[in-house]
Amino acid sequence: MSQRKLAIICSKGNLDMAYPGLILGNAALSEGLELHLFFTFWGLDIVTKEHMDDLKFTLVGNTAMHMPQAPKASVPHMLGALPGMTGFATRMMKGQIADLEVPTVPEMLDQIVAAGGHLWACRMSFDMNNLAIADLYDGVENVISANDFIELTDGAQLLFI
Repeated sequence: MSQRKLAIICSKGNLDMAYPGLILGNAALSEGLELHLFFTFWGLDIVTKEHMDDLKFTLVGNTAMHMPQAPKASVPHMLGALPGMTGFATRMMKGQIADLEVPTVPEMLDQIVAAGGHLWACRMSFDMNNLAIADLYDGVENVISANDFIELTDGAQLLFI
């Protein structure tokens, strides 16, 4: 019987989009699954040293943003356009995450690597952003192509976030 595998493609680098892949990855590892995380397009920010501890949460364009007692669904989008709102929303979300004792993005990456998870950077996104290996979180094993990732994760359950 082969070991179960989970492959997660992380394509978005916003704070609220980084956590789903990292939390699911940690859960998979705790269940004994082999885990492969592939960071592509803006998801590469999650493992780029310059950005990984400073991911933002924005109200603008977030179709799932809810505000209790708001008269219209467009209110969060209008507020999000005001100067300083991204910083305010980011601080608020980070506070809520900390209140729940959820680790920061870099701490979650540390946990994943320590538990045997595999982190891969997308070659095309890496090249498009003119990055060097030194720009990436140290736990990233390599920069690989999409074809390499498909080969590595043959037979895995796949999630695209």
